[in-house]
Amino acid sequence: MPGNTIGERFQLTTFGESHGPALGGVLDGVPAGVSINLERLQAELQRRRPGQSNLTTARKESDQVTLLSGVFEGRTTGTPIGFTIPNRDAKPGDYSHLEGQYRPSHADYTYDAKYGVRDHRGGGRSSARETAARVVAGAIARQFLEQLYPQGPAPAVGAYVERVQDIAMPTPPAFYPTEAVDAHAVRCPDAETARRMEARILDVKKSGDTVGGSIVVVAQNVPPGWGEPVFDKLHADLAKALWSLPAVKGLELGSGFSGTLMKGSEHNDTFTGKTGSIRTTTNHSGGIQGGISNGEDIVLRLGFKPVATLLTDQATVNQAGEDITLSGRGRHDPCVLPRAVPMVEAMVLLVLADHALRQRSARL
Repeated sequence: MPGNTIGERFQLTTFGESHGPALGGVLDGVPAGVSINLERLQAELQRRRPGQSNLTTARKESDQVTLLSGVFEGRTTGTPIGFTIPNRDAKPGDYSHLEGQYRPSHADYTYDAKYGVRDHRGGGRSSARETAARVVAGAIARQFLEQLYPQGPAPAVGAYVERVQDIAMPTPPAFYPTEAVDAHAVRCPDAETARRMEARILDVKKSGDTVGGSIVVVAQNVPPGWGEPVFDKLHADLAKALWSLPAVKGLELGSGFSGTLMKGSEHNDTFTGKTGSIRTTTNHSGGIQGGISNGEDIVLRLGFKPVATLLTDQATVNQAGEDITLSGRGRHDPCVLPRAVPMVEAMVLLVLADHALRQRSARL
C-alpha cells in the first residue's frame, strides 16, 4: 500500500490501524540538534485525544507517545525519529457485524474494491485514529520551526473551529493563540458562538446523528520565498496535506470562492513599503502568490463533512450486493471538528517545515 508518506525533505511515514496494537510513524529529515520538549509534544497529542469531552467519542485513550529512535539526551540526532502510540482501549468486537457490510460514506466498499481485503475494525487504516501520528510529527515540526528562528519571530500556526453546521463566528479569519481556542471544548475562540455550537453538537448527538462545519487555520511569520513555482507550489502542497485528512470536503485559500464575486481592481493586494518592509495592504491572496509565500498571513479554510457513522439504522448492502439494514453502534464523534483542530495544525506545520528545508538550498 503506497501513499503512506508525505514530504520531500521533512518526511513522515505513518503506520497502524484503529483497533490494532499500536499506531506510529517515522519522521525523517529532521536536522540534528533540534531540542525536543516531550511535555510540549505530549500536550499537543492530548488536544487530539479521544474522550476529552462530551462532544467527542467515548473511546478512552491516554495516547502516550514513545520515541524509539532519533532523539538522544533531548536532541535530535539527524537519524529517523521512530515513535509509537499504543491502542489501549481498542474494542474490535464492536465491529464484528461489519465484516461483510458496507457503511454508507465510509471507505469500506472502496478498500474492498481496491485491495480485495480490508480491516473492518473501526475502518482499520482509513480511520481518523491514524492522525495521532501526524500530530506527533507536527509537534516536532513546530519545535523545529521555532528553533530555526531563535531571534524570532518564528513561523506560528493556529487553527480553530469557525463554524458548526449553520452556527458561525461573526468575525473574519484571524490568528488566535491556543489558550483562547482551547478555552472552550468545541475549540471556537468566541464564547457565545462556542456555547451555541456545543449545544448543537449535543442536540444531534442525542438523536444519533452528526454534524460538520469549517475550520480556519492561519500561519503567521512565514518568510517570503517559501514554496516552489510550478508543481510544488506552497498552496498545492498545503492542499494535498490538508485534503489527506479524513472528512475534509472543501478548501479555500485567502478570499477563496468569495473572490470570484470581486473585480480584479477589488481583489488585487496592493504593495506598500511604509512599514520599512514590503507588505500588502490587503490579503486576498492568503499569503501566497505564484505558489510562493509573500510574508503575509497564510489563511486557509477547510470544510468538514458530518461524521459518516450514525447511531441509527441505515439502508446499505453487504459484500454480495444484497440490500440490508445496518445497525448503528460503536463509539464515534458526533462532530469531528473539535479534535480536528490539532490535526489541521499538524499538517500545515509539516508542509512548512518541509519547505523551510527546501528553501535553504534554493539560493546562495
